[in-house]
Amino acid sequence: MQTIQIKNIGNNPLMDAFQRKYYYLRLSITDVCNFRCNYCLPNGYQPEANKPSFLSLNEIRRVVNSFSAMGTEKVRITGGEPTLRKDFIPIVETIAQNENIQQIALTTNGYRLAKDVEAWKRAGINSINVSIDSLDPRMFHRITGVDKFDDVMRGIERAFEVGYQKIKVNSVLMKDLNDTDFASFLAWIKDKPIQMRFIELMQTGEMDSFFQKHHLSGQVLADKLLNSGWTLQSRGLLDGPAKIFRHPDYVGEIGLIMPYEKNFCASCNRLRVSAKGKLHLCLFGEEGIELRDLLQSDDQQLQLQARIYSALQGKREHHFLHNGDSGVRANLASIGG
Repeated sequence: MQTIQIKNIGNNPLMDAFQRKYYYLRLSITDVCNFRCNYCLPNGYQPEANKPSFLSLNEIRRVVNSFSAMGTEKVRITGGEPTLRKDFIPIVETIAQNENIQQIALTTNGYRLAKDVEAWKRAGINSINVSIDSLDPRMFHRITGVDKFDDVMRGIERAFEVGYQKIKVNSVLMKDLNDTDFASFLAWIKDKPIQMRFIELMQTGEMDSFFQKHHLSGQVLADKLLNSGWTLQSRGLLDGPAKIFRHPDYVGEIGLIMPYEKNFCASCNRLRVSAKGKLHLCLFGEEGIELRDLLQSDDQQLQLQARIYSALQGKREHHFLHNGDSGVRANLASIGG
């Protein structure tokens, strides 16, 4: 691995060869998930034999400190289902102690939301994304493999009760499954501060036939929105890849994540670290760059930053999903989506 002295990196070290700056780290803390979503882990989580342990609290602290020293301002905690970790609250508190991190977001299936969201807020989570793929409890069960619809919906109401001003809700758009739910979702957010985000189904190594059967372009929804008085909003520095639409008659918002769209990668501002300590430059890319050997001591921080910077210079200009190439990604749970 080529090493680059950190003092030579400059004032904006997290910049790639295409002049994209990276302010946003998606940090997976576990591969484990207790749902069996048909587009991700239809057979449930299958633990690997002799697998390495997930990042420890100290390793998480070191990776966040290194990224924040290079300009990262937002950390999203992902999984699997991140809240299944027994030390989830200490992890959040540790990240919150870093004064350079302005936003700590969580992506969750909502399983523990109603019970624990108040504690999450106290610990430092200031933005929550919840996955709800259908507002029909039967379809929700069919997609996720669990009968938890009412629990998740109660959790969202509880999140508002404890002081969250807006909740983001993710739904993977799937033809012949939940594509007829669009009107229901619109009605749901009419008077609620929910950003309803529809994510195009993405092709992964294990799900080729499922993708062919159920993929639906998000442009279909974009056209509907624009023809119904919704307007596209400008993107903020720390925002993710969603195109956000607003309507004067709605409290809520609509977000569309369309990775097959031309120039989708031009605004990329995020990097990923897996639960086992590998840096992934793209959701649909290479095997990952090992960081864990440089997470064992605080004294290794400059070496770690140099490795991250060096790796970033090899980031591709765009993914190749449009060519049917999803890289090495077998499923999205392995990297936190």
